[in-house]
Amino acid sequence: MSKRVFSLALAAVLLALSFPVGAQQPTKIARIGYLTVAGPTPSQVLLQGLRDLGYVDGQNIAIEYRSAGGKPDRLPDLAAELVRLKVDIIVADGTNPSLYAKKATSTIPIVMMSSTDPVGNGLVASLARPGGNVTGLTSLSGELGGKLLELLKESVPRVSRVAFVGSGGPTNELFWKETEPAARALGIKVIHQVVQGPGDFDNAFDAITKQRVNGLLSRLGPNFVSAQHKRLIEFAAKRRLPAISPDRDWVDSGGLIFYGADQNVRQRRVATYIDKILKSAKPADLPVEAPTKFELVINLKTAKQIGLTIPPNVLARADKVIK
Repeated sequence: MSKRVFSLALAAVLLALSFPVGAQQPTKIARIGYLTVAGPTPSQVLLQGLRDLGYVDGQNIAIEYRSAGGKPDRLPDLAAELVRLKVDIIVADGTNPSLYAKKATSTIPIVMMSSTDPVGNGLVASLARPGGNVTGLTSLSGELGGKLLELLKESVPRVSRVAFVGSGGPTNELFWKETEPAARALGIKVIHQVVQGPGDFDNAFDAITKQRVNGLLSRLGPNFVSAQHKRLIEFAAKRRLPAISPDRDWVDSGGLIFYGADQNVRQRRVATYIDKILKSAKPADLPVEAPTKFELVINLKTAKQIGLTIPPNVLARADKVIK
């Protein structure tokens, strides 16, 4: 009798042990859509920020990367594709991806990696209370325009005629509107050159040459691939024009000066938004953040190439110097 009781008890224990394994639910993998015009895949800084918060691509998250390859007209289809995939969050790299993502869905949370004027563009109701399915970061690049001209003037006091090369549209119009008072105060005349695509560069270069500018401010934005940035950098070097930009890859590609929001901080902040939303926070309740840390990078190799000596007081403020 005792053997029978023992056998039944053993069978019960074995059966009980088998239940957790058989009944264990697979870990839910969150799907994150990443939408960009021409940018690279999610940076290592963003991925590390996610890892620090417990998210590893291929384990408990899956990142669906979609790039328009420098062709903004592809963004609507790519945004719609991410919606069809039923991703849990869309990370939008820039204003245009954010706008097209919002047009594609009013329910999937959208995290902006940057946007110059999210309120004016209709992405959010206000920075403090976004009110819909969009939140994230604003670049405040319009307010940076005056600082960019000021740094250019400090670096090269003779600068008086600056070519502003931008991709047009409401974002750059806002950028210039907020920059214009600073230009007047600095005694700088700005000549606008709009480039909408690769075919516009030659005409822009001809116009800049005829206008006899002695400085350049580039704000091409994410619609342009690195090869097109390179064309502008090579033109500036050939004409020996000191050039500044709020686009971080400007100096890495050979441009003279970059000043803008610290990209590493921005990427890590995006990771925190993703974490909060995956933990059930609503975008409507997450305020849009403005950058709090800015970075100045100077390319001394380019300065030497164009025969320019950067003043010591400007060099001393640089966060990074490329030699």
